[in-house]
Amino acid sequence: MVLPKIYIGVYVSDESQRVNIHLSERLLASVERIGNKLPDPAVLFIVLLFVVWVVSWLLSYVNFNVVDPRTDAPLVINNLLSGAAITEFMSVMVTNFAHFHPVGVVLVAMLGIGVAEHSGFIKSGLRSLLSVTPSWLLTPMVIFAGIVSHSAVDAGYVLVIPLGGVIFYAAGRHPLVGIAAAFAGVSGGFSANFLPSALDPMLQGLSQAGAQILDPTVVLNPLNNYFFTAVSSFLIIGLGWYVTEKIVEPRLRNTQLTGSLEDLPTMKALEPNEQKGLRAAGLVFLFGVIIMIITAWPDHSPWRDTTGDLTSGTAPMMRSIVSLIFLLFILPGYVYGVVAGTIKSSKDVIEGMTKAMQQMAYYLVIMFFIAQFVYAFGQSNLGVLLALQGAAALQALAMPTYLTIVGVVFMTAFINLFVGSSSAKWGLLATIFVPMLMQLGISPDLTQAAYRVGDSSTNIITPLMPYFPLVVVYCQRYVKDAGIGTVTAMMLPYSIAFLVSWTLFLLLYTFSGLPLGFQSSYIYALP
Repeated sequence: MVLPKIYIGVYVSDESQRVNIHLSERLLASVERIGNKLPDPAVLFIVLLFVVWVVSWLLSYVNFNVVDPRTDAPLVINNLLSGAAITEFMSVMVTNFAHFHPVGVVLVAMLGIGVAEHSGFIKSGLRSLLSVTPSWLLTPMVIFAGIVSHSAVDAGYVLVIPLGGVIFYAAGRHPLVGIAAAFAGVSGGFSANFLPSALDPMLQGLSQAGAQILDPTVVLNPLNNYFFTAVSSFLIIGLGWYVTEKIVEPRLRNTQLTGSLEDLPTMKALEPNEQKGLRAAGLVFLFGVIIMIITAWPDHSPWRDTTGDLTSGTAPMMRSIVSLIFLLFILPGYVYGVVAGTIKSSKDVIEGMTKAMQQMAYYLVIMFFIAQFVYAFGQSNLGVLLALQGAAALQALAMPTYLTIVGVVFMTAFINLFVGSSSAKWGLLATIFVPMLMQLGISPDLTQAAYRVGDSSTNIITPLMPYFPLVVVYCQRYVKDAGIGTVTAMMLPYSIAFLVSWTLFLLLYTFSGLPLGFQSSYIYALP
């Protein structure tokens, strides 16, 4: 079969191909223009909240004749405009915001990062790093850092992405290009990683629960996708590198910087006091890492869960990642400031934290309304209905194995545009996809891998992903009028490249007979 050629922003000499390139650039410009005409993200989520209320009211009178796999009872769309639902929503509004996971993750991490930034530790460290990094390796290094950050759960969103912009700016390149490359690694390649992370056992547990609906004897290995995700890291770095330098950077090169750039680092040589501060801070950071390794090494370490696992979602080590980031930035940042002379008293430490919190004010406003939307969408059962009907349509098609896998990937990618939480989404879809595809001879491990590819690829283009507004805020630091359309147009080439190439890679990897990960106790042979 001859596949149609797809040209996405590659500079070529052929006239017909240049026309395709021009059309793709116009498409991205249209996406940015239309997206930026959307209301402010906070207003957008207010509108979406009202849409959910109205749709839930209308569909609450419809019988869909589907069974909710979570309860084995008929699925009912809850009317959120009923008196009971409205009063319940009012009573939990504060709780929704206070307990919304991304809020705590961002704020706690930013307290430590704020001190490190205010003291000059981060700026000096970046200048030192750039002085020894070849310019041609800057893009893959940022994407690699984003991929590795997955081991620290959501820390990459508050650490690697903003640093991507700072690093590129310090190197004389457009900061939005650095943000795009980092975002592609952190979120677009969310299921690619050289190192195990808390996501692995979390997804495995949900996959196993789904498999046991059909066969109670199924036991899956927590690292059942590890080999595939590790090899996928090279694919994501290569694709991200290509898309960044051939598509994204040429398009953004002439975008004018209109933000406040006074506090950003420049590429000048380090002063003697800065070098001394970096050495002292580096020793403190290294000492902290050594203490972590020593205390976590023993089998009976309090950092481990009750089974002795260090990487499970219940292990104190994994649940303390954000707190550890806070400490591993505030302590070296403070030591750097004292040695370099940029911190004179404890007031400077508090000033650094305060400045970091001031930068998060707009983010908190957005998060308040996102938290309310996520709660309402979950309570309505509209997401459940979307997943069930989509899975039923996929099953009814009775496609060949490879097309079924592709269908799972693209169905997940579509649902991910509306349901951002990976755990919540797979908690529902695993109970549908895993037993359904087991009956077709497809391993739960492969179903989970297909889910991970689809889930990762569209993270970077949906404003409903909880951290998407934060990336908009990062961009506005450099380009004041940047909005949802700016980020969506910037990340769309990555999303398309990841979704298509990663899906093909999954098919080639699987049908070549290579193991997806460490062997599970129950294996299905592909037809």
